[in-house]
Amino acid sequence: MKVDVPAFLYPKKCYNQQQFLFFGIVAGRKLKTMNIIIASDYRGTAVQKRILEHFRAAPAGMPAHTIHEVRQFDEDTDYPDIAAYVAKAVTDGTFERGILICGTGIGMCVAANKFPGVRAAPCHNEVVAELSRKHNDSNILCLSGDLLGDRAVIAVVNVWLETPFEGGRHSNRVGKIRQIEFANYTAEQI
Repeated sequence: MKVDVPAFLYPKKCYNQQQFLFFGIVAGRKLKTMNIIIASDYRGTAVQKRILEHFRAAPAGMPAHTIHEVRQFDEDTDYPDIAAYVAKAVTDGTFERGILICGTGIGMCVAANKFPGVRAAPCHNEVVAELSRKHNDSNILCLSGDLLGDRAVIAVVNVWLETPFEGGRHSNRVGKIRQIEFANYTAEQI
């Protein structure tokens, strides 16, 4: 699947998309196959590249996730534009989950959470990644391009992708977030 990027977001031909599969399995159980989009600003390109290399190195014959890469080549494109593109793609259902990377992960998170249905979480370790999925059903992972090492990034991504939403009392809380979102969001505000 190819996604067209609005010209106003990437006017300098800094967008390039690549599609590939990565395979996942945890403790002998199959992971749910997902359609995922990943993007970064210029401070996150090295981390994005590392994540993609990890996905490509996965063994054949495992259940496949489809990863859509948005590559950023232009330092003039700001992280809110990139976050908006990914968040809109998650909001409209084109992708089930997204991964965003900027200097700290916080800017991408703030921008992505402006979209209805997005529950972006800045995760700097495996515990936060796990809890963001279990308790908040996060659908966009925001990572730091400056503060995480290679091993930590891969561990955080793996935990975040592998952890299911617990539901139960957390479903009620996520439902309340949706109610707040619905009550405060109108298309005219954009």
